[in-house]
Amino acid sequence: MSQMHVIVVGAGAVGVCSALYLQRKGYAVTLLEREAPGAGASYGNASVLASESVTPIAMPGIARKVPGMLLDPMGPLRIRWGYLPKIAPWLIRFIRAGQKQQAERITSELARLLSGCIEDFRPLLKDAGAEALLVERGWVGVYLSRRSLNDATYATGLQKSHGVSVQNLSPGELRELEPAVSPKIAGGYYYPGVAHVVDSYKLTTTLADTFVRNGGVICKEQAEDILKDAGGRVRAVRTDKGEHSCDCLLIAAGAWSRSLSARLGANVPLDTERGYHYTVSQPGIELSRPVYVPETGLACTPLESRLRLAGTVEFGGLNAPPDWKRANVLARRGKELFPELNVERGERWMGFRPSMPDSLPVIGPVASTPNAFLAFGHGHLGLTLAARTGRMIAEMIAGEPPCVDPAPYRSTRF
Repeated sequence: MSQMHVIVVGAGAVGVCSALYLQRKGYAVTLLEREAPGAGASYGNASVLASESVTPIAMPGIARKVPGMLLDPMGPLRIRWGYLPKIAPWLIRFIRAGQKQQAERITSELARLLSGCIEDFRPLLKDAGAEALLVERGWVGVYLSRRSLNDATYATGLQKSHGVSVQNLSPGELRELEPAVSPKIAGGYYYPGVAHVVDSYKLTTTLADTFVRNGGVICKEQAEDILKDAGGRVRAVRTDKGEHSCDCLLIAAGAWSRSLSARLGANVPLDTERGYHYTVSQPGIELSRPVYVPETGLACTPLESRLRLAGTVEFGGLNAPPDWKRANVLARRGKELFPELNVERGERWMGFRPSMPDSLPVIGPVASTPNAFLAFGHGHLGLTLAARTGRMIAEMIAGEPPCVDPAPYRSTRF
């Protein structure tokens, strides 16, 4: 087994964790990355290991919200008008996934995938000497209006029925946990099982460094084609700089995975959610744990010496320029939630979340290509499920029973 060579395309959190778990199985591994490890969505996400996020993005009633997605350019979910024709087939699947029966099925499948996902990070962090990057203090969901708080009962009920620990908080109890929060809130929930990392980019690069120290190879090259032998098996990956032979291939290239997957015969409805952040270097307040506002999609995470305000969803593809107003509105919403927050010095960023319309990732083998595997489409859960996905992929490539049945996450489910 030690002589078998696996190529992993993509060095974000999912790709790096997959490479590390493959190393633990004894494989020789090469990572191909068009930029640098962690430079994509892993650079600027909310840095939360959201193990409680068992409900899909599309929930019952989502169809009524679509017109608002088109009309409100600063809303938590936005579709650029020019991108509507291209996103329409994805959007139809997205709305169907929000039907009550489908949403409850997806919740069960997400819950199985998320159960114990934080534990899968521990051996990787231990090997890297990086346990201190993980902070386990839970996170808080804050609701600004009583109506929104009442409307959340269905989702929190689903969470509780699938084993998520949820504690109701009054406004006073919430502010005892996080005194910086505005008194003008309706209440919220505390999720003690959630964790966060001090910086998602630092986590990814630290794990990538460990991968290299363990004998792994990282090549800054863009995968352009996949070459097969006469039997239909992958034999090599062609990049902008050369050709790399392999015994097995994993596509974990995030939002850029669709075209490579198609070359393997896997046509998946992958699209991208454009996410923004506004990270403050001198926030002037302290948070003990991340705070999330479901009504606006705002996630506020304390990093090592900064505060990150992240969130919102924009459908506009991979090529349109950023709309920096969406980053600026995060700063405004942060100021409304934390009256003492200093937003004067902020870094703006935009990245691409690889998203599937049913909120379930693609994890598993390619049906038509026996030595090719896929791991992408995690949406808002890329960091959360990075180690769990890596463990599953390594177990499948090694011919072992995976820790989670991969059937619900197959690429042929549509």
